[in-house]
Amino acid sequence: MLNSFNKYLQKWMPILTPLSLVVGVLLGNVGHQLLFLMPWLFAFMTFAGSLNMSFEGIKNLRSYSKVIVIALVFLHLMMPMWAYFVSTVIFHDHLLTIGFVLSVAVPTGVTSFIWVSICRGHLPLCLAIILIDTLISPVVIPALLHIVMGQTIEIDTAGLMLDLLWMIVVPSLVGVALNELTKGNIAMTLGKKLAPFSKLSLFSIVMINSSAIAPYIKHFSWELVVVIVVVFVLAVSGYALCLVLGEGYKYYNNVCFYRRDAEYCCWSSDSHYILSKTVMPVVFGMLFQQVLASFFSRIVEQYQLKVSKG
Repeated sequence: MLNSFNKYLQKWMPILTPLSLVVGVLLGNVGHQLLFLMPWLFAFMTFAGSLNMSFEGIKNLRSYSKVIVIALVFLHLMMPMWAYFVSTVIFHDHLLTIGFVLSVAVPTGVTSFIWVSICRGHLPLCLAIILIDTLISPVVIPALLHIVMGQTIEIDTAGLMLDLLWMIVVPSLVGVALNELTKGNIAMTLGKKLAPFSKLSLFSIVMINSSAIAPYIKHFSWELVVVIVVVFVLAVSGYALCLVLGEGYKYYNNVCFYRRDAEYCCWSSDSHYILSKTVMPVVFGMLFQQVLASFFSRIVEQYQLKVSKG
């Protein structure tokens, strides 16, 4: 029954994901009261996905050092430059420019993990990107904002590290250890049973995050509409550039980078660390990230079918 339910959820994710967003906006107050669940949901999703990982897969990450570097360059150099260019050309508003740069520079979200799992991507590689990205964010984000703002800001590094331990490191280590102890059997037993609950957790996260959008939608203005459109364009271009980057790297290194390893990049701009007007692009980034991830997961799935058929 759980397996059938999981297949049903996966089939209808392109519909259920935006539906969760709409529910979150309509029930803004309720979603705000459920924020305390977010760390637990992230930790559960990481644990469930880690049941499919082994220490051998983690040790092989050394062969993907170039991939990791390319991903980090894309996340913290290419996308911030693109966001800076677009926002300065369209708005000429320093506060909005800061917001757009911040929206693409925040640490890679744990929800990336479940999308990589759904697309049957390289889970250890995805986890490595999330961990490294989070570790370097206390240096990278202030540096980027110093360039844009001309002044230094401080990030709660201790809080960030605690969240990293609770939501990523501990649950992933427990999951990998259980996989090793059971010689992979737990992935076929408990892992499959937890799969639908991981997707339900994702819908819950979308709903809770969407509650943050509600106050902004109540105060309608044309500037708000333009901000939403630009956020959408940046999000779509980010996903599209990742697909192109993954396809190009496949030929560069003679490995099937796109089909097995590039999916992490497509889901890498999720955000849950939000630092007025500056926060608008970050908040509305939540409006599209998971919905677009659902859409692009279908593109990845179709591409995988095409490649498998030769």
